[in-house]
Amino acid sequence: MLNGALIGCGFFAQNQMHGWAGIEGVRIVAVCDRDATRRDETAARFGARPYADAAAMLAAERLDFVDIATTVASHRPLVELAAGAGLHVICQKPFAETTADARAMVEAVERAGKTLMIHENFRWQSAVRAAISAIRDGAVGRPFFGRVTFRSGYDVYAGQPYLATDERFIIQDLGIHILDIARALFGDVATISATTRRVNPRIRGEDVATMLLEHEGGATSVVDCSYATRRTPETFPETLLEIDGDLGSLRLEAGYRLVIQRDGEQTLRDVAPPVLPWASRPWHNIQESVQIIQQHFVDCLRAGGVPETSGQDNLKTLALVEAAYVSAREGTRIDLRGW
Repeated sequence: MLNGALIGCGFFAQNQMHGWAGIEGVRIVAVCDRDATRRDETAARFGARPYADAAAMLAAERLDFVDIATTVASHRPLVELAAGAGLHVICQKPFAETTADARAMVEAVERAGKTLMIHENFRWQSAVRAAISAIRDGAVGRPFFGRVTFRSGYDVYAGQPYLATDERFIIQDLGIHILDIARALFGDVATISATTRRVNPRIRGEDVATMLLEHEGGATSVVDCSYATRRTPETFPETLLEIDGDLGSLRLEAGYRLVIQRDGEQTLRDVAPPVLPWASRPWHNIQESVQIIQQHFVDCLRAGGVPETSGQDNLKTLALVEAAYVSAREGTRIDLRGW
């Protein structure tokens, strides 16, 4: 049995608690949050012990890992605290506010001889995973072009009001996921250029971003994100894909339709995610991916393997976020080699 603790009992952390409850041989024995109501309600709902202080919790409990589901500014001290306690760590994205903080966190966990995984769950959505597997299996040959898109008008601010107040919004909160999918599909990135806009006057940060990526393997991809798109039907929270290869093409269309065309033939698959007993539409896509990524973390701990979205790997996705903001601000193309 693996014993874990959750730090941060906010909106999205409830999905993580449900996800852990669905994984055999894992139990979350303690939760921590400064907000007494959130802390006590989460503890009661999932049968865990509540704590107001993370250090006190780690000292009192016999743990194997900690799940950090707080906002980004607290990640470094909490990851370093967990590493100092000799624990494995799964940490919510965005990983860190700066690349220097992210590297320090990776080094702290490596010194402890433990595993650090970033909760970068979009590449673990079952529909996206089906597309990634098809590409890696050579379904369309060698990809040379791709588009990874997430465009919506869904009110994400209702459940996470801080998103409207952050100076950085869509690239840091959503684009990081979409950029990570592009990396999973086409490999590491050589250069990036980006533009951003703020369409919604009631928010502080950007709510539209378009990024052009040149990948080291030769493919070019367009990554575009919007929370200002008005359309019916609403596709939230689906990520849509278009990929051209030298032998065919792949499309992940709205409604979770995976279309592969090759050699004059077309294959159509329904890759809609299941609605888990604790999940609800339209969030079920993301909710299922939470349980899938957490299962991957557990499998890696048991087998001694390296998570696909390890801290080291996520440094490359975080670098894309930082480079995109620099590109948008300065109107330049950024060379990632050497970052």
